[in-house]
Amino acid sequence: MSSPVRTPASAATAVPAPASPADAPPTEAELLAFARAAAADAELVASLPLDPEGRTWLRLEGPAGSEAWLISWPPGTGTGWHDHGGSRGAFAAAAGTLREASLAVRLPTEGWKTLELADGVDRARELTDGAGRAFGPHHVHEVLNPSDSEHAVSVHAYYPPLPLMRRYSRTGAVLRVEQVELPEDWG
Repeated sequence: MSSPVRTPASAATAVPAPASPADAPPTEAELLAFARAAAADAELVASLPLDPEGRTWLRLEGPAGSEAWLISWPPGTGTGWHDHGGSRGAFAAAAGTLREASLAVRLPTEGWKTLELADGVDRARELTDGAGRAFGPHHVHEVLNPSDSEHAVSVHAYYPPLPLMRRYSRTGAVLRVEQVELPEDWG
């Protein structure tokens, strides 16, 4: 990602969080409802500066202590394969199209560097304006803006806040752990 853009206090609270019982962590459905509501907030989305060279983002205040981000995706940019360190989450497209490739298999979280994936575990979907998806704590995916000319914008929410992210490389059916990133690595 390019340098983060810090959220002004007014933007951080622009989208109300769904109601939850006191001290209850947000459900995947609540994270998705938040991501969709934030993605539909035209003023919030317009507040995100777009950089043709790299992704930009604003930190948002998510529901019930969750971590949330408004992220821009210049044409052709993506995340590469990664997980969310055991957090569950959701994301929704606010503008443009995002393509997600994911694995329909629960990977072990520790003790491996290389795995050979079985046939039939690959899943793919496209998300456009307002479309979103929630995922559990073992989700491994990559997200890409497939456009060669248009920015995409999305909203992401995670609970608990991301403790780490594992980055993977993939060659055919072989998935390899390449890097473990901690929050302090994100700038």
